This record gives sequence, C-alpha cells and structure tokens, in this order.
Amino acid sequence: MPLRVIVAEDAVLLREGLVGLIERFGHEVLAVVGDADALVEAVHRDRPDLVITDVRMPPANRDDGLRAAVALREAYAGLPVVVLSQYVERSYAVRLLDSCQGAAVGYLLKERVGAVADFMSSLDRVATGGTVVDPEVIHQLVMLRPDPLSRLSTREREVLGLMAEGRSNANMAAHLFVSEAAVNKHIGSIFSKLDLPVDTDGHRRVLAVLAFLRA
Repeated sequence: MPLRVIVAEDAVLLREGLVGLIERFGHEVLAVVGDADALVEAVHRDRPDLVITDVRMPPANRDDGLRAAVALREAYAGLPVVVLSQYVERSYAVRLLDSCQGAAVGYLLKERVGAVADFMSSLDRVATGGTVVDPEVIHQLVMLRPDPLSRLSTREREVLGLMAEGRSNANMAAHLFVSEAAVNKHIGSIFSKLDLPVDTDGHRRVLAVLAFLRA
C-alpha cells in the first residue's frame, strides 16, 4: 500500500536521494523540509503516514530533528517515525523509543544501511506499527547502564541484535546458517537470562528487549 511520507533532512543530496528512492517504490512524498520547525509545520498540515527525519538539523543544528520527532509523537499518538542519522543521541533516543509504547518507530544509522530493499522494508514495518532499531543503537543504549548483557554468550548477543532489527526466527536462522530450532533455543536462553517474558510475537519481543535496556 502506498505511503504518504514527509522527509526531513538538511543535506540536499541525501534528501533528494531519499525522495527519489521513496517515489521509485511507489510512495508519495508530501513534503521535503530542511529544518525541524518546517517538519512540525508539515506534519500539522499534511498528516502523513510516515515521517523520516535526521537528528541534527537547523535551527540549532543539534538534536532538533529528534526533539521534533518526540514532540510529534506526543501530539499525534502512533505517528510512525523513522529516525535516520549518523549517530545515536542517547537521551532523546530513549524518549523516542518510549513514546507510544515503542510502536511504529525506527532508529537507523545511515552508514549501516546496507541494502535498499532492507531499508524500504524497515519503512513499511514502521508504518504498519512495527519497531526497527539498529543493533548499534541498542549497544549505545546499553552503555547508559551497567552492562545488562554480560550474562549472554557471543551468539546470544548476535541473536539479540537480529531481534532488535525485527527479524523473524526463520530470517535469523538463514542469516546465521543455523536451524530455527537453534534460534528458538537461543531466544529462550536470552529471555531467561534477562528475566523477560517469552513471547512469539516479533514486535513484542523487540519492545521487551528495549524496555529491559531502558529500565
């Protein structure tokens, strides 16, 4: 289903590239803005299906884009937002992921987007209420507190990172070249070690992990 999208990015070349990509996949770009104030105005005016925003942009060239995203999620509960940035702004990242119980939100790092199809799939997932978070963002959030993952094995940490991306068990198994049974075992061990409830719903699993890391 085509999405109505607003893009907020102050880098002209990246902004135009995003617009071309989104339109090539059949979606409509309602507005393209280069600062946080214009983003807020555009959302109020156009009520998009999805917002894609950078973190650092005018007017202050700090974390204005992320602050605007948090404010918009408070004003329009459930507004799907994907933050696409070069770095992790920790405090507001936590607030963004906390908003609306973590539904319909994504935080991706520009330099780690490895495939166009995966990026577009992430947009679709967020627009339909899912949660997509780059594993490096998870790592940065973990650094806010004493390491809660010290009890996990190397493979369990890898599985946790894939879970944070919202991947299914079958997709994780294919990525790791193991059986789904092995993935299920790792997931059970992760939830046991982190004292989290086991749930087969991928979205809830991501939220549970994020909730633990934010606790």
